[in-house]
Amino acid sequence: MMGHAGMAALAVRYLRPAGTPPPAAPPPDPMPRPELRAVRADEQPPPAPRELRRVLGRFAGGITVITAPGAGGGPPAGFACQSFASLSLDPPLVVFMVGRTSTTWPRIARAGVFCVNVLGAGQSALCKAFAVSGTQAADKFTGVRHGPSPATGSPLLADVLAWVDCTVHAVHTGGDHLIVVGRVEALGADEDAAATQEGPLIFYGSTFGTFTAFNL
Repeated sequence: MMGHAGMAALAVRYLRPAGTPPPAAPPPDPMPRPELRAVRADEQPPPAPRELRRVLGRFAGGITVITAPGAGGGPPAGFACQSFASLSLDPPLVVFMVGRTSTTWPRIARAGVFCVNVLGAGQSALCKAFAVSGTQAADKFTGVRHGPSPATGSPLLADVLAWVDCTVHAVHTGGDHLIVVGRVEALGADEDAAATQEGPLIFYGSTFGTFTAFNL
């Protein structure tokens, strides 16, 4: 569990009055049906998935771990996610994408809440641990230090650069992925972790890297 000293180092900013519970909302459909349409005979075929992955791999992105508490007394859920971004300041919204075949997403959807853990440069092993699937997925939290996030109780991983605590706001279909919109309930950054991690963990061209700052 995360120690009191580590929690005290976190800069916490609440986005609603203290003690106010998140607004009640029906749980999202974990697997909404995609919209279908006919393909015209003269329509150019889309790029092959392999080529799409090769070209878009030239776009560097940070790595997060999306976590959620166990619903109905079950174990917590979590997966490594590169497709995370800020969406709106007012209201405060963030977004992440998850594959429709994910076995972790239905568990997050049932919980109705999640925490985004932003990984530092020295946490590539943590990313790999949460990137596993299948029979190994049940062991993701084994040996991983974490505590409950303040607003939703989702697992907050130790020594992450920042975290964003959310309720599920909306879910949209996006091809073979789902677009999950979260409403931010609380968030924070660990300045001590930022000083020791040498920047965020970056993924580029199928490899991990770090961030180097320079003046333009």
